[in-house]
Amino acid sequence: MTQVAFIGLGNMGGPMAANLVKAGHQVTAFDLVRSALDGFVAAGGVAATSALEAINGAQVVISMLPAGKHVAALYLGEDGLLGALTKGSLVIDSSTIDVETARRVGHAAAELGIDFVDAPVSGGTAGAQAGTLSFIVGGDQVCFDRAQPILQCMGKNIFHAGAAGAGQIAKMCNNMLLSVLMAGTAEALQMGVENGLDPKVLSDIMVKSSGRNWALEIYNPVPGVMAGTPASNNYQGGFMVDLMNKDLGLALGAAQASGSAVPMGQQASQLFNAHGEAGHGSLDFSSIYQHYSNKKA
Repeated sequence: MTQVAFIGLGNMGGPMAANLVKAGHQVTAFDLVRSALDGFVAAGGVAATSALEAINGAQVVISMLPAGKHVAALYLGEDGLLGALTKGSLVIDSSTIDVETARRVGHAAAELGIDFVDAPVSGGTAGAQAGTLSFIVGGDQVCFDRAQPILQCMGKNIFHAGAAGAGQIAKMCNNMLLSVLMAGTAEALQMGVENGLDPKVLSDIMVKSSGRNWALEIYNPVPGVMAGTPASNNYQGGFMVDLMNKDLGLALGAAQASGSAVPMGQQASQLFNAHGEAGHGSLDFSSIYQHYSNKKA
């Protein structure tokens, strides 16, 4: 049993922390939202009144926060958690943030003798609840080896992408590709519908052909084609358009920093931004299908 502090009990963090409790770890958590803490206590966890209280006696600290500014505020500075942690502690930040912040926190932790990995996740809220997330980890091999048993309590696939910050880069690459695949899949399916094809028949054809991809096979964007997907539930649940736009912004920032050419990523970003600005930011990102289907509505 490991004593774990968990900071951030949102849609992803809450189920992740609960799975650590199920695995037999002693978990103390903090979140600014009282109802999130109440739900965690009901799942067998312990609630703290502050992040500083949560890390008291913790061997491992895990954070799941919205953006880099929140991660920096949590760990760095005079009131940051790094200054209060004991040497030899392990910090796992599973937030999806900019690479610079991840590397800055990792460097500050190393200077204090604290192990650090950035470990953003893939798999959505369903994966968080089922404990089947993929963790994309950046950090030294020793830090990765320490983090892996903890991460395995919350996820199924644990990847070591490289040094600190590498987890964020890999996550950005994945989600940029995902946005391109989903936008292209929605576009192709709508063209088929407008030319008289049944979207389910067309999907079956493409899944067995060279256009096969995850969006077609697992996460079809057309309502009614595939049971259990957000598309068949009014695009509720899943991965919000606003979050995809956040990740695309991070990806384009990283591409600019490295001088990488990402024309498809830029086009996808424009499409998803327009979709979000049209009032669909809280819908699942597969709702990009509406960008095409609503044009003739």
